Amino acid sequence: MIGETTNVTTGEVRLSYVHLFKPYAAVPGQEEKYSVTVLVPKADAATKARIDAAIEAAKQKGITGKWNGQCPPIVPVPVYDGDGVRPSDGMPFGPECKGHWVFTASAKADYPPEVVDAQGNPILNQSEVYSGIYAYVNVEFFPYLFGGAKKGIGCGLGPVMKRRDGEPIGGSAPTAAPAFGTPAPAPQAP
Repeated sequence: MIGETTNVTTGEVRLSYVHLFKPYAAVPGQEEKYSVTVLVPKADAATKARIDAAIEAAKQKGITGKWNGQCPPIVPVPVYDGDGVRPSDGMPFGPECKGHWVFTASAKADYPPEVVDAQGNPILNQSEVYSGIYAYVNVEFFPYLFGGAKKGIGCGLGPVMKRRDGEPIGGSAPTAAPAFGTPAPAPQAP
C-alpha cells in the first residue's frame, strides 16, 4: 500500500456511475474524465476512518500549500451520507446509496486508472466492469483552489480491483426477446 496519508485503499465497496475505460463528461463541453462513484458500507468503520484521516491530511496540505497558511471555516469535502440528499440538487440519493458513504473519484483523461480482477490481472473485457460490481478502489484526497477563491478537498482516482459481481445498478439495455417478442415460425415452402 502507498504510504502517503492522503492515499486510501478502500475495503470492499460497491461501484456506481462507472466510467473506467472511457473518459466521460456529464455535461457536454465539460472536461472528460475517468470516474466512478464509490459506495462505502457504513458498517465498514475502518475504511471510513482512513478516509476521514486522509481528508484531514489533505486539509493540512492545503494550509501549507495552496491555501496560503489558512484553512477556510468550512471546507467542502467530497464524501456524503447516502441516507441524506445530494449536494448538487437537494434530492435524495438513489436507493443503492442507502446505508453507505458516497463519493466520486476521478482522473484526467490522460491518466486512465488500472482496472484489474481479484488476482491482479488486467480486465480486458469492459463488460465485466459495470455499475453494481464490488471492488477495492485506491483514491487520493487532495486540496484544491479553484478560480483563486473556491477551496476544498477533491478525490483522485487510482487503480480499481474488481472483487465480485453484483446486481447491476440503473438497469440495463433490454435484450432482443422482450423487445421484439418471440419470433413467428417461418412460413413453410409448398
